[in-house]
Amino acid sequence: MKVLVPLASGFEEIEAITIVDILRRASIDVTTASLEEGPVTGSHGISVIPDTGLTGLDISGFSLIVLPGGMPGSANLKANDRILEAVRRIHDAGGSVAAICAAPIVLAAAGVLRGKRATCYPGYEKELTGATAVDEPVTVDGRIITGRGAGCAIPFALRLVEIIKGSQAALDLKQALQVYWM
Repeated sequence: MKVLVPLASGFEEIEAITIVDILRRASIDVTTASLEEGPVTGSHGISVIPDTGLTGLDISGFSLIVLPGGMPGSANLKANDRILEAVRRIHDAGGSVAAICAAPIVLAAAGVLRGKRATCYPGYEKELTGATAVDEPVTVDGRIITGRGAGCAIPFALRLVEIIKGSQAALDLKQALQVYWM
């Protein structure tokens, strides 16, 4: 399975780096892609050099897209037609879509949350058009995975590992990382 993690200016660093780190520790093929060429600066001033740019990237090779939250990162993802199209294409092809913090608003804008349960950072529930907002750290409804916020980044990423590689792989990684509160 190939996973795409798009990075937009103003992304939440804890979420993006935790997701990429944990998935790569589980030997999952992850590609980070910026909306524009070059380094991307997060909402707390940390710059990251992505693996590639989104322009020209063949989306058909990915079966999961994971959107980190943060502001204005989530708004920047939502405003980008290539991201909305990537979410739709991966979802319509039978892949999974995931978003944490404010980024579930992107899934709603792409039209994939209709009739689904989803969680998000408090205050963004009204933007989850067509979804039932729930108050959970991580919510899985079919091929839609959503997380509440930065403090939920490790459980969110471990849930992605569980979905991709199974519960034993997630448990092994949880133990290796010394995660005891979940």
